[in-house]
Amino acid sequence: MNEHIFSIKDTLLQKEDKETMLGHKGVVLWMCGLSGSGKSTLARALENTLYKKGIQTKLLDGDNLRSGINSNLSFTNEDRTENIRRAAEIAKLFVENGEVVICSLISPTKQVRLQAKTIIGAEDYLEVFINASFEVCAQRDVKGLYKKAMAGEIKNFTGLDAPFEAPAAPFLELNTSENSIEECRIELVNQVLKKITL
Repeated sequence: MNEHIFSIKDTLLQKEDKETMLGHKGVVLWMCGLSGSGKSTLARALENTLYKKGIQTKLLDGDNLRSGINSNLSFTNEDRTENIRRAAEIAKLFVENGEVVICSLISPTKQVRLQAKTIIGAEDYLEVFINASFEVCAQRDVKGLYKKAMAGEIKNFTGLDAPFEAPAAPFLELNTSENSIEECRIELVNQVLKKITL
């Protein structure tokens, strides 16, 4: 801790105060999975459903973050770790405000997800694994990235020449290879509502 920093955090309104005002608990849903697995689609669907129910949300999408606050980061291991660190710190700020934070990031390793959980706090961190095989995601190839990666145009591509370590015990696992987006959305919404009810 820098000796010249004097935190005023303990004198501010607390998370519980904000939750009481909003009428729901704040949590972070950390949605991880391969590119093309359906993370962003489900994140948007969840946010729209919660919005209609009057629930305060913030969606943090990996691509959006990389076009803004993380625009100076590459896809090296060091920069991937920093990408997750920054996203987790932002998520922590919003969850302390009592909001439901939906983070849609590949988060390829157990180590970076543990880093996020540690920053956010285990009590506020809910890991959601959007499960779809590399083959299914490559068939979808919604952004054209798999074609480029398999042609050697993209290096360190998760699932191909960079690892993806599936979560061992996520809060929720949604398999978009076997179930429709709507089926996954319904399950996701139901589980989230149970967690945020005061």
